[in-house]
Amino acid sequence: MVNKCIRRRNSLVKVGFICEGETEKIIIESPQFQSFLIENNIEFVKAIDATGNGNLLPKNIHPFINLLKDEMVEKIIVLTDLDEDLCITKTKERIGLLLDINIIVSVKKIESWFLADSKTLSASLNANNYQFEFPEKETNPFEVIKNIFIQKTNRGIGSSKIKFAKKMINYGFSVLNAANHPNCESAKYFINKLKSIHL
Repeated sequence: MVNKCIRRRNSLVKVGFICEGETEKIIIESPQFQSFLIENNIEFVKAIDATGNGNLLPKNIHPFINLLKDEMVEKIIVLTDLDEDLCITKTKERIGLLLDINIIVSVKKIESWFLADSKTLSASLNANNYQFEFPEKETNPFEVIKNIFIQKTNRGIGSSKIKFAKKMINYGFSVLNAANHPNCESAKYFINKLKSIHL
């Protein structure tokens, strides 16, 4: 039994992701995140952009699940925002508590993870040890980030969340960095969930 468990931990698990939007997909497909998956014996199969949380409702999500199952994935991860739901449980209920998928909710908005990555935020702001104390308390973290850039660099970041996400990836954004923030529990949960995916 012990030997069987050891072999399982060392074998690759084929994982597919269903992302609420393109920003989530960009993060999943980033070189930094892909390296994390490899280090944890996870074989990345595909990331699907659902183009909005409406497409994560039970009646709409099944085609995405079937597409990933056709690719022979063993685990499916859904990455979505809390948005206007009152709690994570409500978001999971809205999507549907399907037994064969894991639903991971980024509190409020996915851009809070950019606020939580102090290392990359410092580099992009050309500042030493910049840290935003409570990234997950912000209802609109993208607007907060825009204001921070204006204050710290006298330049904006534009209105495109997609372009900004790509820019943060180029600066070295890492979900691991966000998970190391003392007040970013959703990133920490996401990383820990993936680390335990072999169990």
